[in-house]
Formats: sequence, C-alpha cells, structure tokens
Amino acid sequence: MRITDFDYTLPDELIARYPTAERRASRLLEVGDSLQDRQFADLPLLLRKGDLLVFNDTRVIHARLHAHKDTGGRCEILVERILGDTSALAQVRASKSPKPGSRLLFADGVEALVDGRDGEFFSLTFSVPLTPFLEQHGEVPLPPYLNRSAESADDERYQTVYARDPGAVAAPTAGLHFDEAMLEETLAAGVHHAYVTLHVGAGTFQALRHEDILANRLHSERLVVDAVCCNAVRQTRARGGRVIAVGTTSVRALETAAADGDIQPFAGETDLFILPGYKFRTIDAMVTNFHLPQSSLLMLVAAFAGTERALHAYEHAVREQYRFFSYGDSMFMTPGPAQ
Repeated sequence: MRITDFDYTLPDELIARYPTAERRASRLLEVGDSLQDRQFADLPLLLRKGDLLVFNDTRVIHARLHAHKDTGGRCEILVERILGDTSALAQVRASKSPKPGSRLLFADGVEALVDGRDGEFFSLTFSVPLTPFLEQHGEVPLPPYLNRSAESADDERYQTVYARDPGAVAAPTAGLHFDEAMLEETLAAGVHHAYVTLHVGAGTFQALRHEDILANRLHSERLVVDAVCCNAVRQTRARGGRVIAVGTTSVRALETAAADGDIQPFAGETDLFILPGYKFRTIDAMVTNFHLPQSSLLMLVAAFAGTERALHAYEHAVREQYRFFSYGDSMFMTPGPAQ
C-alpha cells in the first residue's frame, strides 16, 4: 500500500474554518449500502434500541503558548504531554531550535528550562505549576489547517460537551456535533452510552513521511478503557445491539483494549495503526468526521468501510460540498463487505 492510494482532491473553500451556529446543525453522510445525505439531527433515526455509543471524554487543554528564547527570538510552544506538575514534552517552533540548557521566557516572569530533545519533542521544566499556567496564558490549539488564531468561542466549541479528563491537544472531533439534548434524546430512545479516554496528541496532524505506508509509525497516545466500558461492550453484544464508536479515537481505544481478542480494561499507551486488512474486534459502526488526504485517520476509515467505498463517499462529499475536517460535517458509517 502507498500513501497516494488514500488521496483525494479537496477545494480549499470546503475546509470548515469555523463551526456551525449550533452543534447539531452540521450535515451527516450515511455510508451504508448506498449514500444518503442527511442532517446530523437525523442521527437518532439511524440508531436502534440496545445500541451502545462509545464516546472519548478527553478534554482539550490550552496547549499553545508564545514565548521568547533567552537569546531574544520568538517561539511558539505546543505542549504535547504534561509529564508532571512543572514538566512537559512540547514542540517548539522557532527560527533556530533552542539548545539544552537554554530558557524560554513567558509573561509574568515565568520561564521554562529546555532539558533536552527527543526527536521533534523538547523536554521542558517550567518555573510554575503547568496546568493552571496553561489555562491562564495558553490558547486552544486549533489545527494548523484552519489557518487562524484561536478565538474566545473556540474555548467552548473546540471541546465536546461531555469532555472531563484534561490531556488532549486536539479534540475528538466527531463528538463536537453532540449537544446535551442529543445525548438525552439517544438515551431516551434506549441507546446506551459508554466512555473511553484517549488523549489526542499533536501527531494526529502530522503527515506520514514514507510513501510505503508500512514504513510509517504513529506517535503513541495515552488511553484508558475501564471495566465499566468493557462490560457495556460485552452486554451490548449479548443483547444483539451494535457498538458504535464516536470518532476514530474511540475506535483506537476500543481496538487496543481488545488486542488479545476479548475486550479487557486497559490503561497505557497505544501506537495502533489501523490499515486496510485489519480485523475489527469491537465496533459495528462509527460516527466520524472527514479527514485529511493521505492521513492515518482516512486509512482507518478505509480499513473499516473498504478503501473504494470510503473514497467514493469522500468524492460524493466533495461533489455535494460537505464541510471538511475538525469543524466540518460528519459520516455515519457501517462496515464494508469484508468486515
């Protein structure tokens, strides 16, 4: 398989740089035996009593910071992972990369010591507790393809309504379409809910480097799938319901927890790379947004739906002028014939 096998042409004007006025006001492409153009508000019509929706409850932190190097040059910091009270792994963008032992200077006299570098990430130690500093001085880390700075409205809209466990630097965007009323509506219809936690990393936006897909590796991300979620999946299977993952991050979490066959509680790291030919163990359908060309997330969707079927759906979405990426429209997808 080659990266170029997962390409499509996307006009720039179809990139959704802002969310819809209401969360549920986006469109929904139903990808089943045929393609059906719907509204996201129609989702409950596609669900059945006894189904299980699995959400990722990670919460996006204010991970983007601006600083000056102690030599005077400006730099931008994207915290990838909080390691301790004052320490973090981060990407640092500057005209020249900072050297170990140098300092990054922030507002209010706060500084960070550059401890070292591991690949593209720098180890930083801050002079103050990091979490409250990020909340006060950091920005919502909007994806680079939005090509704009975060605005006050993004504090709410680039966050799911059920987010509760801080740690992500990118939103699990399929969940952005759900409002509180939609959650209540699905519960009232007899659809069950369960939650995983996968802290989405900045690596989700990075292009794969090697044309040969199998030569690539994904950045690892932290996740927790607890016993409550595992039991909900088993009970859904037992009653003949469907397990429906809300977003590719929920898929990765569930499939990691079921790596040995039966789903089991899991807490740790995953670098699971789901490609066509992968045998899914836990999910029967998924809700997902439209992903970047040649991305690992598009490959996951292709693995579930079938490559030809997935790309056909994307071509239809472009033709019908769906809105793409994080703030864009969504799909409800059932598996391809091989699944």
